[in-house]
Amino acid sequence: MMKLKSLYTTVSLAALVASGLCLCAAAQKAGGKDAAGRLKVYFVDVEGGQSTLFVTPEGGSLLIDTGWQDNGGRDADRIVAAAKMAGISKIDAVLLTHYHEDHVGGVPQLVARIPVGMFIDHGPNREFDHGITEKGYAEYQKVLATGKYKRIQAHAGEVLPIPGMSVRVISADGRLIEKPLPGAGEENPYCKVSEVRPADQTENARSLGVELTFGKLKILDLGDLTWDKEMQLMCPVNKLGHVDVLVVSHHGWYQSSSPALVDAIHARVAIMDNGETKGGSTPTLKTFAKAPGLEALWQLHYSDEGGAAYNRPEKYIANMPGTDAGHSIEMEASKDGSFEVVNSRNDFRQRYAAP
Repeated sequence: MMKLKSLYTTVSLAALVASGLCLCAAAQKAGGKDAAGRLKVYFVDVEGGQSTLFVTPEGGSLLIDTGWQDNGGRDADRIVAAAKMAGISKIDAVLLTHYHEDHVGGVPQLVARIPVGMFIDHGPNREFDHGITEKGYAEYQKVLATGKYKRIQAHAGEVLPIPGMSVRVISADGRLIEKPLPGAGEENPYCKVSEVRPADQTENARSLGVELTFGKLKILDLGDLTWDKEMQLMCPVNKLGHVDVLVVSHHGWYQSSSPALVDAIHARVAIMDNGETKGGSTPTLKTFAKAPGLEALWQLHYSDEGGAAYNRPEKYIANMPGTDAGHSIEMEASKDGSFEVVNSRNDFRQRYAAP
């Protein structure tokens, strides 16, 4: 796997050659294409928001969420830096999980910096008691109104038109898949140890969640889907089966990550896009510490709430306390199900063999 650094680090080609690396070598890839047939994933640090870039071996791309608005275009700049690192000059599809500002806010700044082909969303905004949410949705609608972009409204159960990998919609606009996925459907014993919570009334419960399949590799990203919706999805039977990589829902806040979901899917790796003071709740960190089958939890930030007792070892944390440096967590995966995860802050990497 290529030697990965912070998205803000500039490395000369000469330095890469000198170190025996081939980040931009024509023999390895051209125009974003990967000769080894690997999927590249960039978990971009948007400080407690979400933005994850997937780049297929053929150079196709899917971005899930765009981070925050304002901040001088910080999040859009970091996304564009990730795209450049991946060798692509446009983003084919942007999937917006929901309309909270830490997910949709960066749309206007992003389209001003890099070409985008289409947007995918769950439909109209459903949260009308929070001005920031309505503003973010309105700004997104202005972008669509330019007529420059195709737009798809996703529905639970359908497969999205993303070449190079299968992207199945698990949840959208409050609705969930009705039938178990192939290989799933077993009774879920972890429902009994998950408390029942009232229905969430915000955009979080409307999250557009997907399972991405690349060969034998399965990645689950449910956006900010809430605890009550997880219980509907996973009880009394597990409709998802097992996955390899879980993008921790809701930045690791305790409004999500029920044992009914976390324990039942037996993820090998979990990646938490938390901020230092946003997400990374202590109860959630405790849940993942004992999750069956989990080999590692990777965090985009050290959690101030979790403290020394509950944060993962430093090598698994991309950004330590203090001034944010924009370090990312990155992954390369092969169709046999093997993958490698890298912390760009310290270049710590861990290989996970094909199951």
